[in-house]
Amino acid sequence: MPNLNRRNFLSAAGAVGLLGGAGMLPGLGGSAHAANVQGYKALVCVFLDGGMDHADTILPYDQPAYDALKDLRSGLFNAYGVGSGNSSRDIENLLPINPINSDDFGARKYAMPRELGPLKELFDNGNAAIIGNIGPLVVPTNRASLDNPNSQLPGRLFSHNDQRATWVSQGTEGTQHGWGGRFADIMADADPGSNSRFSAISTNGTGIFLAGENVKQFAAPVGGAANYNYVTHKWYWGSAYNSDAARQIMKEHLASADMASSNLYMKDVVGLNQRAMDNLDEFIPAIENAPVLNTIFPDEKLGKQLKTVAETISVQMSLNVSRQVFYVRLGGFDTHEGQASALPERQARVANGIASFYAAMEEMGMQDSVTLFTASDFGRTLIDNGDGTDHGWGGHQFVVGGGVNGNRIYGTMPEIDLSLDYYTSERGRLIPSVSVDQYAATLGAWYGLSPSELHGIFPNLNNFSAQNLGFI
Repeated sequence: MPNLNRRNFLSAAGAVGLLGGAGMLPGLGGSAHAANVQGYKALVCVFLDGGMDHADTILPYDQPAYDALKDLRSGLFNAYGVGSGNSSRDIENLLPINPINSDDFGARKYAMPRELGPLKELFDNGNAAIIGNIGPLVVPTNRASLDNPNSQLPGRLFSHNDQRATWVSQGTEGTQHGWGGRFADIMADADPGSNSRFSAISTNGTGIFLAGENVKQFAAPVGGAANYNYVTHKWYWGSAYNSDAARQIMKEHLASADMASSNLYMKDVVGLNQRAMDNLDEFIPAIENAPVLNTIFPDEKLGKQLKTVAETISVQMSLNVSRQVFYVRLGGFDTHEGQASALPERQARVANGIASFYAAMEEMGMQDSVTLFTASDFGRTLIDNGDGTDHGWGGHQFVVGGGVNGNRIYGTMPEIDLSLDYYTSERGRLIPSVSVDQYAATLGAWYGLSPSELHGIFPNLNNFSAQNLGFI
Protein backbone atom coordinates (compact mmCIF):
# COMPACT_ATOMS: atom_id res chain seq x y z
CA MET A 1 0.00 0.00 0.00
CA PRO A 2 1.80 3.18 -1.16
CA ASN A 3 2.45 6.20 1.03
CA LEU A 4 0.92 4.69 4.16
CA ASN A 5 1.72 6.47 7.35
CA ARG A 6 -0.18 7.45 10.46
CA ARG A 7 -1.11 10.91 9.10
CA ASN A 8 -2.42 9.50 5.84
CA PHE A 9 -4.26 6.77 7.67
CA LEU A 10 -6.13 9.31 9.79
CA SER A 11 -6.91 11.44 6.75
CA ALA A 12 -8.25 8.44 4.86
CA ALA A 13 -10.15 7.10 7.83
CA GLY A 14 -11.70 10.54 8.18
CA ALA A 15 -14.63 10.43 10.52
CA VAL A 16 -16.15 7.03 9.89
CA GLY A 17 -14.67 5.02 12.74
CA LEU A 18 -16.76 1.95 13.49
CA LEU A 19 -20.14 3.61 13.65
CA GLY A 20 -20.23 6.97 11.88
CA GLY A 21 -18.62 10.37 11.59
CA ALA A 22 -16.36 11.83 14.24
CA GLY A 23 -15.34 15.41 14.87
CA MET A 24 -12.41 17.16 16.46
CA LEU A 25 -12.34 20.45 18.27
CA PRO A 26 -10.85 23.41 16.41
CA GLY A 27 -7.21 24.27 16.94
CA LEU A 28 -6.40 26.53 19.86
CA GLY A 29 -4.70 29.28 17.93
CA GLY A 30 -5.54 32.63 19.39
CA SER A 31 -4.68 34.40 16.13
CA ALA A 32 -7.03 37.01 14.71
CA HIS A 33 -9.39 35.93 11.93
CA ALA A 34 -11.13 38.09 9.38
CA ALA A 35 -13.93 35.59 8.59
CA ASN A 36 -17.50 36.82 9.04
CA VAL A 37 -19.41 34.31 11.15
CA GLN A 38 -22.57 36.33 11.76
CA GLY A 39 -25.80 34.42 11.24
CA TYR A 40 -26.10 30.92 9.82
CA LYS A 41 -24.91 29.82 6.38
CA ALA A 42 -24.49 26.47 4.66
CA LEU A 43 -22.92 25.32 1.41
CA VAL A 44 -24.13 22.08 -0.20
CA CYS A 45 -21.92 20.46 -2.84
CA VAL A 46 -23.78 18.04 -5.11
CA PHE A 47 -21.06 16.09 -6.90
CA LEU A 48 -22.14 14.45 -10.17
CA ASP A 49 -19.63 11.65 -10.30
CA GLY A 50 -18.36 10.41 -13.66
CA GLY A 51 -18.36 13.60 -15.73
CA MET A 52 -21.68 15.24 -16.62
CA ASP A 53 -22.13 15.97 -20.32
CA HIS A 54 -22.47 19.75 -20.54
CA ALA A 55 -23.65 19.72 -24.16
CA ASP A 56 -26.48 17.32 -23.29
CA THR A 57 -27.49 19.46 -20.30
CA ILE A 58 -27.52 22.99 -21.76
CA LEU A 59 -28.30 22.51 -25.45
CA PRO A 60 -28.25 25.08 -28.26
CA TYR A 61 -31.75 26.21 -29.14
CA ASP A 62 -31.14 28.42 -32.16
CA GLN A 63 -31.38 26.32 -35.32
CA PRO A 64 -27.84 26.89 -36.71
CA ALA A 65 -26.14 25.90 -33.47
CA TYR A 66 -28.52 22.98 -32.89
CA ASP A 67 -27.77 21.66 -36.38
CA ALA A 68 -24.03 22.06 -35.79
CA LEU A 69 -24.25 19.95 -32.61
CA LYS A 70 -26.41 17.39 -34.39
CA ASP A 71 -23.75 17.03 -37.11
CA LEU A 72 -21.02 16.45 -34.53
CA ARG A 73 -23.16 14.00 -32.57
CA SER A 74 -24.98 12.13 -35.30
CA GLY A 75 -24.67 8.78 -33.53
CA LEU A 76 -25.88 10.12 -30.20
CA PHE A 77 -28.76 12.05 -31.77
CA ASN A 78 -29.77 8.87 -33.61
CA ALA A 79 -29.66 6.96 -30.31
CA TYR A 80 -32.05 9.56 -28.88
CA GLY A 81 -34.34 9.10 -31.89
CA VAL A 82 -34.07 12.77 -32.86
CA GLY A 83 -36.38 13.55 -35.72
CA SER A 84 -39.18 11.29 -34.51
CA GLY A 85 -41.05 14.15 -32.88
CA ASN A 86 -41.11 12.18 -29.63
CA SER A 87 -37.47 12.46 -28.63
CA SER A 88 -36.53 14.50 -25.58
CA ARG A 89 -33.74 15.96 -27.73
CA ASP A 90 -35.95 17.06 -30.64
CA ILE A 91 -35.59 20.81 -30.70
CA GLU A 92 -39.33 21.33 -30.35
CA ASN A 93 -39.33 19.27 -27.13
CA LEU A 94 -36.51 21.18 -25.42
CA LEU A 95 -37.29 23.74 -22.72
CA PRO A 96 -35.95 27.16 -23.79
CA ILE A 97 -34.36 29.38 -21.18
CA ASN A 98 -34.42 33.16 -21.35
CA PRO A 99 -31.64 34.50 -19.12
CA ILE A 100 -31.64 38.13 -18.11
CA ASN A 101 -28.26 38.53 -19.81
CA SER A 102 -29.31 36.90 -23.11
CA ASP A 103 -27.86 39.89 -25.00
CA ASP A 104 -24.40 38.65 -24.01
CA PHE A 105 -24.90 35.73 -26.39
CA GLY A 106 -26.21 37.58 -29.44
CA ALA A 107 -28.46 35.44 -31.59
CA ARG A 108 -27.54 32.25 -29.77
CA LYS A 109 -30.21 30.66 -27.62
CA TYR A 110 -30.18 27.79 -25.12
CA ALA A 111 -32.49 25.19 -23.67
CA MET A 112 -32.60 22.33 -21.18
CA PRO A 113 -33.98 18.84 -21.77
CA ARG A 114 -37.41 18.25 -20.29
CA GLU A 115 -35.94 15.98 -17.60
CA LEU A 116 -34.41 19.12 -16.07
CA GLY A 117 -37.76 20.91 -15.95
CA PRO A 118 -37.79 21.50 -12.16
CA LEU A 119 -34.30 22.98 -12.33
CA LYS A 120 -35.31 25.18 -15.26
CA GLU A 121 -38.21 26.48 -13.16
CA LEU A 122 -35.78 27.49 -10.42
CA PHE A 123 -33.67 29.24 -13.07
CA ASP A 124 -36.69 31.05 -14.52
CA ASN A 125 -37.71 32.22 -11.03
CA GLY A 126 -34.27 33.68 -10.36
CA ASN A 127 -33.24 31.09 -7.78
CA ALA A 128 -30.66 29.31 -9.94
CA ALA A 129 -27.77 30.36 -12.16
CA ILE A 130 -25.70 28.53 -14.77
CA ILE A 131 -21.92 28.75 -14.67
CA GLY A 132 -20.70 28.10 -18.21
CA ASN A 133 -17.48 26.36 -19.20
CA ILE A 134 -15.88 25.88 -15.80
CA GLY A 135 -13.09 23.49 -14.90
CA PRO A 136 -9.70 23.15 -13.21
CA LEU A 137 -7.14 25.72 -14.41
CA VAL A 138 -3.80 27.03 -13.16
CA VAL A 139 -3.74 30.06 -15.47
CA PRO A 140 -6.05 31.23 -18.28
CA THR A 141 -5.62 28.69 -21.06
CA ASN A 142 -6.60 28.25 -24.72
CA ARG A 143 -5.70 25.94 -27.58
CA ALA A 144 -2.55 27.87 -28.46
CA SER A 145 -1.18 27.71 -24.94
CA LEU A 146 -1.76 23.95 -24.83
CA ASP A 147 0.92 23.58 -27.53
CA ASN A 148 3.45 25.38 -25.35
CA PRO A 149 5.61 22.77 -23.56
CA ASN A 150 6.05 25.22 -20.68
CA SER A 151 2.33 25.85 -20.21
CA GLN A 152 0.94 25.49 -16.69
CA LEU A 153 -1.82 22.90 -16.71
CA PRO A 154 -3.69 20.88 -14.07
CA GLY A 155 -2.14 17.48 -13.53
CA ARG A 156 -3.43 14.32 -15.23
CA LEU A 157 -6.20 15.85 -17.29
CA PHE A 158 -9.10 13.60 -18.35
CA SER A 159 -8.47 11.08 -15.52
CA HIS A 160 -11.52 10.46 -13.34
CA ASN A 161 -9.78 10.09 -9.98
CA ASP A 162 -7.37 12.94 -10.55
CA GLN A 163 -9.85 15.45 -11.95
CA ARG A 164 -12.40 14.59 -9.28
CA ALA A 165 -9.71 15.32 -6.70
CA THR A 166 -8.53 18.46 -8.49
CA TRP A 167 -12.07 19.86 -8.50
CA VAL A 168 -12.45 19.59 -4.74
CA SER A 169 -8.86 19.82 -3.48
CA GLN A 170 -6.77 21.62 -6.15
CA GLY A 171 -4.52 18.60 -6.51
CA THR A 172 -4.51 15.16 -8.08
CA GLU A 173 -5.40 11.94 -6.26
CA GLY A 174 -3.55 11.76 -2.95
CA THR A 175 -4.00 15.41 -2.00
CA GLN A 176 -4.85 15.56 1.69
CA HIS A 177 -7.16 18.56 2.14
CA GLY A 178 -10.22 19.81 0.27
CA TRP A 179 -11.43 23.38 0.05
CA GLY A 180 -14.68 22.50 1.81
CA GLY A 181 -12.68 21.24 4.78
CA ARG A 182 -10.47 24.30 4.73
CA PHE A 183 -13.54 26.55 4.75
CA ALA A 184 -14.73 24.65 7.84
CA ASP A 185 -11.33 24.98 9.53
CA ILE A 186 -11.29 28.76 9.15
CA MET A 187 -14.84 29.19 10.37
CA ALA A 188 -14.30 26.93 13.37
CA ASP A 189 -11.27 28.97 14.43
CA ALA A 190 -13.16 32.23 13.88
CA ASP A 191 -16.14 31.06 15.95
CA PRO A 192 -14.82 28.80 18.74
CA GLY A 193 -18.21 28.81 20.45
CA SER A 194 -19.73 26.93 17.50
CA ASN A 195 -19.80 23.12 17.58
CA SER A 196 -17.30 22.10 14.88
CA ARG A 197 -18.28 18.41 15.17
CA PHE A 198 -21.12 19.07 12.73
CA SER A 199 -19.65 21.74 10.48
CA ALA A 200 -18.42 19.39 7.72
CA ILE A 201 -21.00 16.72 6.89
CA SER A 202 -21.07 14.08 4.17
CA THR A 203 -24.02 11.91 3.20
CA ASN A 204 -21.86 9.62 1.06
CA GLY A 205 -19.05 8.37 3.23
CA THR A 206 -15.97 10.50 3.70
CA GLY A 207 -13.79 12.04 1.02
CA ILE A 208 -11.25 14.70 0.21
CA PHE A 209 -13.61 17.67 -0.26
CA LEU A 210 -14.41 17.95 3.46
CA ALA A 211 -10.96 16.92 4.72
CA GLY A 212 -9.50 19.76 6.80
CA GLU A 213 -6.61 20.17 9.21
CA ASN A 214 -8.64 20.32 12.42
CA VAL A 215 -12.34 19.89 11.64
CA LYS A 216 -13.08 16.30 10.73
CA GLN A 217 -16.06 15.39 8.61
CA PHE A 218 -19.10 13.70 10.04
CA ALA A 219 -20.78 10.93 8.02
CA ALA A 220 -24.47 11.63 8.53
CA PRO A 221 -26.92 8.73 8.71
CA VAL A 222 -29.06 8.58 5.55
CA GLY A 223 -32.45 6.92 5.63
CA GLY A 224 -33.31 7.51 9.27
CA ALA A 225 -31.14 8.12 12.30
CA ALA A 226 -32.65 5.14 14.14
CA ASN A 227 -30.87 2.78 11.76
CA TYR A 228 -27.55 4.00 13.16
CA ASN A 229 -28.42 4.02 16.83
CA TYR A 230 -26.17 1.23 18.06
CA VAL A 231 -27.73 1.36 21.56
CA THR A 232 -31.42 0.97 20.74
CA HIS A 233 -31.54 -0.89 17.42
CA LYS A 234 -33.41 -4.07 18.27
CA TRP A 235 -31.80 -6.46 15.80
CA TYR A 236 -28.38 -5.81 17.38
CA TRP A 237 -29.55 -7.24 20.67
CA GLY A 238 -31.99 -10.10 20.18
CA SER A 239 -33.30 -11.31 23.51
CA ALA A 240 -31.15 -8.71 25.32
CA TYR A 241 -33.13 -5.86 23.73
CA ASN A 242 -34.52 -4.67 27.07
CA SER A 243 -31.26 -5.02 28.98
CA ASP A 244 -29.68 -1.72 29.98
CA ALA A 245 -26.73 -3.69 31.34
CA ALA A 246 -26.10 -5.32 27.94
CA ARG A 247 -26.21 -1.96 26.19
CA GLN A 248 -23.76 -0.49 28.68
CA ILE A 249 -21.37 -3.42 28.19
CA MET A 250 -21.55 -2.90 24.42
CA LYS A 251 -20.86 0.83 24.76
CA GLU A 252 -17.83 0.14 26.93
CA HIS A 253 -16.59 -2.48 24.48
CA LEU A 254 -16.88 -0.16 21.49
CA ALA A 255 -15.26 2.69 23.40
CA SER A 256 -12.35 0.37 24.33
CA ALA A 257 -11.77 2.49 27.40
CA ASP A 258 -9.56 -0.20 28.97
CA MET A 259 -7.42 -0.71 25.85
CA ALA A 260 -3.77 -0.51 26.95
CA SER A 261 -2.01 -1.08 23.62
CA SER A 262 0.88 1.23 22.74
CA ASN A 263 0.26 0.67 19.00
CA LEU A 264 -0.42 4.10 17.44
CA TYR A 265 -2.74 2.73 14.77
CA MET A 266 -4.80 0.90 17.40
CA LYS A 267 -5.00 4.07 19.47
CA ASP A 268 -6.15 6.04 16.43
CA VAL A 269 -8.88 3.51 15.64
CA VAL A 270 -10.09 3.57 19.24
CA GLY A 271 -10.10 7.36 19.21
CA LEU A 272 -12.16 7.42 16.02
CA ASN A 273 -14.66 4.97 17.49
CA GLN A 274 -14.99 6.95 20.69
CA ARG A 275 -15.57 10.20 18.81
CA ALA A 276 -18.02 8.47 16.48
CA MET A 277 -20.08 7.28 19.43
CA ASP A 278 -19.99 10.70 21.06
CA ASN A 279 -21.10 12.35 17.82
CA LEU A 280 -23.93 9.92 17.20
CA ASP A 281 -25.07 10.28 20.81
CA GLU A 282 -25.44 14.01 20.14
CA PHE A 283 -26.66 13.89 16.55
CA ILE A 284 -29.34 11.20 16.76
CA PRO A 285 -31.50 12.85 19.48
CA ALA A 286 -31.34 16.16 17.60
CA ILE A 287 -32.51 14.56 14.34
CA GLU A 288 -35.17 12.50 16.09
CA ASN A 289 -36.61 15.75 17.45
CA ALA A 290 -36.32 17.65 14.17
CA PRO A 291 -39.45 19.42 12.91
CA VAL A 292 -41.37 17.34 10.39
CA LEU A 293 -40.92 18.67 6.85
CA ASN A 294 -43.96 18.76 4.60
CA THR A 295 -41.75 18.78 1.51
CA ILE A 296 -41.69 15.41 -0.23
CA PHE A 297 -38.29 14.24 -1.42
CA PRO A 298 -37.75 11.66 -4.17
CA ASP A 299 -37.40 8.17 -2.70
CA GLU A 300 -34.04 7.38 -4.29
CA LYS A 301 -30.37 7.87 -3.48
CA LEU A 302 -29.96 11.59 -4.20
CA GLY A 303 -33.36 12.52 -2.77
CA LYS A 304 -32.60 10.66 0.46
CA GLN A 305 -29.23 12.38 0.81
CA LEU A 306 -30.70 15.84 0.25
CA LYS A 307 -33.49 15.09 2.72
CA THR A 308 -30.83 14.23 5.32
CA VAL A 309 -29.08 17.54 4.59
CA ALA A 310 -32.35 19.43 4.97
CA GLU A 311 -33.14 17.71 8.27
CA THR A 312 -29.65 18.42 9.57
CA ILE A 313 -29.97 22.11 8.65
CA SER A 314 -33.30 22.20 10.46
CA VAL A 315 -31.57 21.29 13.74
CA GLN A 316 -28.47 23.46 13.36
CA MET A 317 -29.49 25.48 16.41
CA SER A 318 -29.78 22.30 18.51
CA LEU A 319 -26.36 21.24 17.27
CA ASN A 320 -24.99 24.73 18.00
CA VAL A 321 -23.30 25.23 14.64
CA SER A 322 -23.28 28.48 12.65
CA ARG A 323 -21.51 27.33 9.47
CA GLN A 324 -21.91 24.01 7.68
CA VAL A 325 -20.50 22.50 4.49
CA PHE A 326 -22.24 19.41 3.09
CA TYR A 327 -21.12 16.88 0.48
CA VAL A 328 -23.71 14.91 -1.51
CA ARG A 329 -22.89 12.55 -4.37
CA LEU A 330 -24.70 10.93 -7.29
CA GLY A 331 -22.81 8.63 -9.66
CA GLY A 332 -23.58 7.32 -13.13
CA PHE A 333 -22.42 10.22 -15.33
CA ASP A 334 -19.56 8.39 -17.10
CA THR A 335 -21.64 7.90 -20.23
CA HIS A 336 -19.25 6.32 -22.73
CA GLU A 337 -22.16 4.29 -24.04
CA GLY A 338 -25.90 4.14 -23.65
CA GLN A 339 -26.04 7.86 -22.87
CA ALA A 340 -29.50 8.27 -24.37
CA SER A 341 -30.97 5.92 -21.77
CA ALA A 342 -28.70 6.65 -18.81
CA LEU A 343 -28.31 10.42 -18.72
CA PRO A 344 -31.98 11.53 -18.86
CA GLU A 345 -32.76 9.33 -15.86
CA ARG A 346 -29.86 10.87 -13.93
CA GLN A 347 -30.90 14.38 -14.96
CA ALA A 348 -34.41 13.80 -13.65
CA ARG A 349 -32.96 12.69 -10.30
CA VAL A 350 -30.80 15.82 -10.10
CA ALA A 351 -33.60 18.22 -11.02
CA ASN A 352 -36.24 16.64 -8.78
CA GLY A 353 -33.87 16.30 -5.84
CA ILE A 354 -32.58 19.87 -6.02
CA ALA A 355 -36.08 21.29 -6.50
CA SER A 356 -37.31 19.40 -3.42
CA PHE A 357 -34.34 20.61 -1.42
CA TYR A 358 -34.99 24.23 -2.36
CA ALA A 359 -38.66 23.81 -1.48
CA ALA A 360 -37.62 22.49 1.94
CA MET A 361 -35.37 25.50 2.46
CA GLU A 362 -38.29 27.77 1.62
CA GLU A 363 -40.50 25.82 4.02
CA MET A 364 -37.97 26.45 6.79
CA GLY A 365 -37.34 30.05 5.75
CA MET A 366 -33.67 29.15 5.17
CA GLN A 367 -33.45 29.66 1.40
CA ASP A 368 -31.31 32.81 1.71
CA SER A 369 -28.92 31.10 4.15
CA VAL A 370 -28.21 27.96 2.11
CA THR A 371 -26.50 27.73 -1.28
CA LEU A 372 -26.35 24.48 -3.26
CA PHE A 373 -23.90 24.04 -6.12
CA THR A 374 -23.01 21.23 -8.50
CA ALA A 375 -19.59 19.91 -9.46
CA SER A 376 -18.38 17.07 -11.66
CA ASP A 377 -15.12 15.43 -12.75
CA PHE A 378 -15.29 17.16 -16.13
CA GLY A 379 -17.56 17.76 -19.11
CA ARG A 380 -17.60 15.44 -22.11
CA THR A 381 -16.22 15.50 -25.65
CA LEU A 382 -18.32 17.45 -28.12
CA ILE A 383 -17.73 14.72 -30.71
CA ASP A 384 -19.61 11.54 -29.79
CA ASN A 385 -18.30 7.98 -29.98
CA GLY A 386 -21.48 6.43 -31.36
CA ASP A 387 -24.00 6.26 -28.55
CA GLY A 388 -22.00 8.05 -25.87
CA THR A 389 -19.30 10.61 -25.14
CA ASP A 390 -15.80 10.51 -23.71
CA HIS A 391 -13.86 12.37 -21.03
CA GLY A 392 -13.67 16.11 -21.50
CA TRP A 393 -12.47 19.10 -19.49
CA GLY A 394 -14.67 22.17 -19.14
CA GLY A 395 -18.39 21.87 -18.42
CA HIS A 396 -21.43 23.72 -17.08
CA GLN A 397 -22.61 23.80 -13.45
CA PHE A 398 -25.62 25.06 -11.47
CA VAL A 399 -25.84 27.22 -8.35
CA VAL A 400 -29.16 27.29 -6.45
CA GLY A 401 -30.32 29.39 -3.51
CA GLY A 402 -32.31 32.40 -2.41
CA GLY A 403 -29.17 34.51 -2.40
CA VAL A 404 -28.20 33.56 -5.95
CA ASN A 405 -28.30 36.25 -8.64
CA GLY A 406 -30.27 33.88 -10.79
CA ASN A 407 -31.81 33.65 -14.24
CA ARG A 408 -28.35 34.44 -15.60
CA ILE A 409 -25.56 32.54 -17.34
CA TYR A 410 -22.08 33.33 -16.01
CA GLY A 411 -18.83 32.42 -17.70
CA THR A 412 -18.92 31.53 -21.38
CA MET A 413 -21.03 29.35 -23.67
CA PRO A 414 -18.71 28.74 -26.64
CA GLU A 415 -20.21 28.43 -30.09
CA ILE A 416 -20.41 24.97 -31.63
CA ASP A 417 -17.33 25.48 -33.82
CA LEU A 418 -14.33 23.22 -33.21
CA SER A 419 -11.97 25.63 -34.96
CA LEU A 420 -12.30 28.08 -32.06
CA ASP A 421 -9.60 28.39 -29.40
CA TYR A 422 -12.14 27.23 -26.80
CA TYR A 423 -11.67 23.61 -27.94
CA THR A 424 -8.81 21.14 -27.93
CA SER A 425 -7.66 20.06 -31.36
CA GLU A 426 -8.81 16.48 -30.69
CA ARG A 427 -12.33 15.28 -29.81
CA GLY A 428 -13.69 18.78 -29.19
CA ARG A 429 -13.00 19.05 -25.48
CA LEU A 430 -13.95 22.42 -23.99
CA ILE A 431 -10.99 24.29 -22.52
CA PRO A 432 -12.38 25.99 -19.39
CA SER A 433 -12.73 29.76 -19.41
CA VAL A 434 -13.71 29.86 -15.72
CA SER A 435 -11.50 28.21 -13.10
CA VAL A 436 -12.76 26.12 -10.22
CA ASP A 437 -10.80 28.53 -8.00
CA GLN A 438 -12.96 31.45 -9.15
CA TYR A 439 -16.13 29.42 -8.61
CA ALA A 440 -15.09 28.26 -5.14
CA ALA A 441 -13.81 31.69 -4.08
CA THR A 442 -17.15 33.27 -5.03
CA LEU A 443 -18.92 30.72 -2.84
CA GLY A 444 -16.37 31.25 -0.07
CA ALA A 445 -16.84 35.02 -0.08
CA TRP A 446 -20.60 34.56 0.42
CA TYR A 447 -19.86 32.00 3.15
CA GLY A 448 -17.94 34.65 5.07
CA LEU A 449 -14.27 34.15 4.23
CA SER A 450 -12.11 37.22 3.75
CA PRO A 451 -10.10 37.93 0.56
CA SER A 452 -6.85 37.09 2.35
CA GLU A 453 -8.25 33.79 3.61
CA LEU A 454 -9.49 32.90 0.14
CA HIS A 455 -6.13 33.68 -1.42
CA GLY A 456 -4.52 31.46 1.19
CA ILE A 457 -6.73 28.57 0.11
CA PHE A 458 -6.57 29.33 -3.62
CA PRO A 459 -3.08 30.58 -4.46
CA ASN A 460 -3.83 30.44 -8.21
CA LEU A 461 -6.67 32.92 -7.79
CA ASN A 462 -4.32 35.81 -8.51
CA ASN A 463 -3.81 34.42 -12.01
CA PHE A 464 -7.39 35.39 -12.94
CA SER A 465 -8.71 38.91 -13.33
CA ALA A 466 -12.24 38.17 -12.01
CA GLN A 467 -11.83 36.74 -8.54
CA ASN A 468 -15.52 36.96 -7.67
CA LEU A 469 -17.91 35.89 -10.43
CA GLY A 470 -20.84 37.75 -8.88
CA PHE A 471 -23.39 34.94 -9.07
CA ILE A 472 -24.21 35.25 -5.36
